[in-house]
Amino acid sequence: MSIQQWSDTIAVAEPENDPVFTDDMTSLMDMLREDESLDVVLNFAGVSYLNSSNIAKLLRLRKLLISRDRKLVLCGVNAHVWGLFLVTGLDKVFNFCDDVSMGLTSVQIDRE
Repeated sequence: MSIQQWSDTIAVAEPENDPVFTDDMTSLMDMLREDESLDVVLNFAGVSYLNSSNIAKLLRLRKLLISRDRKLVLCGVNAHVWGLFLVTGLDKVFNFCDDVSMGLTSVQIDRE
């Protein structure tokens, strides 16, 4: 996974499908343990499916960020993955944007 520190307070991560997704989330969580001041934009352009383990990892990531009063935005979600979020009701749990630039804008606006 590519993780870029877009600014002092925002990281942009690009996870991939499993089995890499698990490693991607582990790397991101490790980064967040080192820097508690980061908001996260997850670019799902490289993710074409999610399983229950992936969803659990996303929920843990969300919980960690919420406990620190930080933001998590998911963007670039394809139709298949979006359908999964809708069916599970997670479309109401996570914040979504169409693309990375909108995700970055959303995080910055919320911080102002």
